[in-house]
Amino acid sequence: MPLPDLIEIVPLSAAPEVEITVPGSKSITNRALILAALAKGDVTLEGALWSEDTQVMVEALRRLGYAIGVRPDAGEPGNRTLVVTGLGQVIPAGGTAEQPLELFVGNAGTAARFLTAFLCLGQGVYRLAGVPRMHERPQAALLHALRGLGYRIDSGADKLPVTIHGSGPSAGSCRVDIGESSQFASALLLCAGLGQWQIGIDGESGVESPYVAMTTGLIGAFPSGGGRLAIEPDASGGSYYWAAGHILSADGGKPVTVTRWPSSGWQIDAEFPAKLPLPGALSRRDDLGDSIMTAIAIAPLAKRPVRFTDLGRLRVQECERVEALRTGLAKCGAAVVESGDTLEISPAELRGATIETHDDHRIAMCFATLGLKVPGIRIKNPACVRKTFPTFFQKLAAPTPVGLGATLLDGQGIPLEPDQLAAD
Repeated sequence: MPLPDLIEIVPLSAAPEVEITVPGSKSITNRALILAALAKGDVTLEGALWSEDTQVMVEALRRLGYAIGVRPDAGEPGNRTLVVTGLGQVIPAGGTAEQPLELFVGNAGTAARFLTAFLCLGQGVYRLAGVPRMHERPQAALLHALRGLGYRIDSGADKLPVTIHGSGPSAGSCRVDIGESSQFASALLLCAGLGQWQIGIDGESGVESPYVAMTTGLIGAFPSGGGRLAIEPDASGGSYYWAAGHILSADGGKPVTVTRWPSSGWQIDAEFPAKLPLPGALSRRDDLGDSIMTAIAIAPLAKRPVRFTDLGRLRVQECERVEALRTGLAKCGAAVVESGDTLEISPAELRGATIETHDDHRIAMCFATLGLKVPGIRIKNPACVRKTFPTFFQKLAAPTPVGLGATLLDGQGIPLEPDQLAAD
């Protein structure tokens, strides 16, 4: 049964003491799928996220001719065990100039960017397209770098849709600016070994960028000759549960924890619990990744003003996230001042409001978390969480110890059962 068009979160009176499981990391899963396709032999990915973003990657690889087996994960319903038969240097399928092989990436930035570089290694013509919002998101720096390596990529505005004329590995060097997205560098690095590319990285701290470091770390640990890889839980997704426990705790503690919390150092958002209670300032570039949005959402409940800086990248992601957060919080009565790419949020008495999610999974999850404390928070289009966390609302509503035990209502005020809350 699909989620209703609108749900209301009923606040919890106290924080449950529970340990929650969350699905695997989207960022690691989609990187691992590319590396598995390039591997020589079968690679088993354990704890892989099974959501819209990873499913479009799996479907694209299958259309390219890769065999990928999918099995349930007994420990987490939002995960799967994926078995990818890597083919080394062979990308099996390709189209022609008259009939390119069509691949759809939805609004998955990882799939769009990683496949753009990957397809250059094929032999054939491919057309990569997504939803309208994905066609607005940045791609130019990656396309310029690939063209500098000698590949032909046709695009009217240096954004999706693009037509890629794959010509196989071709040794060369290029530089890429990651000011708009670190995924540009990650896309090149994932394919650099087979492509024989030397990659220079400019902007947003270059090779020290947290998500670039994740990519290089994963490449170094990956079983490229076949084998198994355990994918750690998604730290961005886990941040909502850490935040929920914190805002519900009478003493500002952390009664809600997340099982197998990442310790590899690959996910910058694994630092989120250490940022509670919120400090006076947080940087998206230096302190947190996507979980800075979680921090912004709960900041009006902090005991002091909090300044959030370096938020520019949030404007060109699934929606204009800075604006969506500011306007949503303002509707709830928050004191929010926007200046450039900075938000300053002061403590305030909050009220309920109906939140526009802009089809952005993280906006939905951020305000749902706030709704566990503030009465009357209603979330439009809650099914958008299917992008990275289809079981999110189920975990809010499931009884303890597997969930938080919250009550969620439909638009008519009727309580929803956990089995009605999957974002399929």
